[in-house]
Amino acid sequence: MIVLNFALEDKQTRMGALWNDKDVVDLKEAAEKIDLHAFEKIEKMEELIALGNEGIAKVQQIVEELKGFKKNKPAKFDQIKEKDIHSLEEIKFLAPVYNPQKIICLGRNYVEHAKEGGKEPPKNPMIWGKFNSAIIGHQEQILLPKISDKVDVEVELVVVIGKKGKNIPEEEALDHVFGYTIGNDVSARDYQYLDKQYTRAKTMDTFCPIGPWIVTKEEIDDPQKLHLELKVNDKTWQKSNTKHMSFSVAYIISYLSKSFTFEPGDLIFTGTPSGVGHYQDPPVYLEEGDTVKLTIEKIGTLINPVGKE
Repeated sequence: MIVLNFALEDKQTRMGALWNDKDVVDLKEAAEKIDLHAFEKIEKMEELIALGNEGIAKVQQIVEELKGFKKNKPAKFDQIKEKDIHSLEEIKFLAPVYNPQKIICLGRNYVEHAKEGGKEPPKNPMIWGKFNSAIIGHQEQILLPKISDKVDVEVELVVVIGKKGKNIPEEEALDHVFGYTIGNDVSARDYQYLDKQYTRAKTMDTFCPIGPWIVTKEEIDDPQKLHLELKVNDKTWQKSNTKHMSFSVAYIISYLSKSFTFEPGDLIFTGTPSGVGHYQDPPVYLEEGDTVKLTIEKIGTLINPVGKE
């Protein structure tokens, strides 16, 4: 399943599921129309995620019931479609998660990225965090801050945790995943080196684009077999595959859970491959008017235009 947050002209946040490659169904409204009580007590995406497998099953139930209506009660389905199934072109995409308790990021998790920066791959996962105030969604602007002229971008597979856990065995780690999305670890390289650590450089306002949606875990058999790439203005900067991660998704979850209790909705940015602007020759950085496009196989494409504060 593919689930997302979106808004219409009334600007109300709505939870949706992809109906086909062009349309999204408003889950709460559709459930009410077909007399399913699956979503009565679910008001936001974080609550759906917290239900884990049960939440995924509820979404599947709504979609399957709608398919049944389309086949057996076409008149009723047409009424639902008119009000509660919307074209992707008419919606405003919102970030699929807004208030995670934790956003944990990994550095140098691809050997080629470590080496392009003249570093050795770390022996253990290298981690830091982002603030949730930096989160934006698909098609929202990345705003270049007045204080930096060296803003760079990084494509990353992002894990969405769906089940609480501490000291999680590696062989059980993927059971704690709700799904996957795309993340852009936007970075002010000048402050990354000025501060000698990453917090300010990587969590300025709008520096955490995620989306466009969450693909639930049953849709991705192996998170270590996904092609990913990043383009700026249709020029490819990064192109790789998650098989090149030094530390797998399962290992990362298990490793981090020895220090942190994971909660549903927590996000893990799993690192970026080589090709970032800072290490190109000559270095290149974002400029106002650019468009950044991140694509990960089986998930989709996250697009953000670039503006200025």
